[in-house]
Amino acid sequence: MSSAEPTRRDFLYIATASVGAIGAAAALVPLIAQMNPDASTIAAGAPIEVDLTPIADGQVIKVFWRGKPIYVNHRTKKQIEEAENVDVAKLPDPQPDSARVKPGHSQWSVLIGICTHLGCIPIAHQGPTTVTSVPVTARSTIPPVAFGKDRRR
Repeated sequence: MSSAEPTRRDFLYIATASVGAIGAAAALVPLIAQMNPDASTIAAGAPIEVDLTPIADGQVIKVFWRGKPIYVNHRTKKQIEEAENVDVAKLPDPQPDSARVKPGHSQWSVLIGICTHLGCIPIAHQGPTTVTSVPVTARSTIPPVAFGKDRRR
C-alpha cells in the first residue's frame, strides 16, 4: 500500500471533521436567530401606510403609531405661507418650515401629537388658534409654525 492511497484513518478524520463542522453550524443557527427582534417588537414599530388621497386641503387626520397619535395635516396655501413667514427666532424650537417638511411636499405636515408638558394629546381645530389645543394645560399650539399664548397657571 502506497502513501498516496487514502486509508481508513484518513476517511475517519474527514468524516469526523465534517460532522463537527455541521454540528457547529447547527449550534450557531439558534444563537444567531435569537438576536433578531421579537415579532411583537416588529409589529409595534412597523411603519404604517396612510392613504393621502382622500384628505382635503386644510383637513387634519389622526393615525396611531406605537400607541402615539400622529397628525397628518394637508396644509392650505395660506397655512404654508404663514409657516414660511414666521420669525424663526421667536419659536421655542427655532427651525424653519422648510426643515420640518419633506422637500417638494410642503403641503403635508406630519407631527407626533404629544404635549411635552404633561403628555396629553392635542385636539385638532379646538381652542383660540383653530389648529390644535391641548385641553389639560390650556396651551394652544400651531405646529410646526409657532406656539400661541401660554395660559398655564
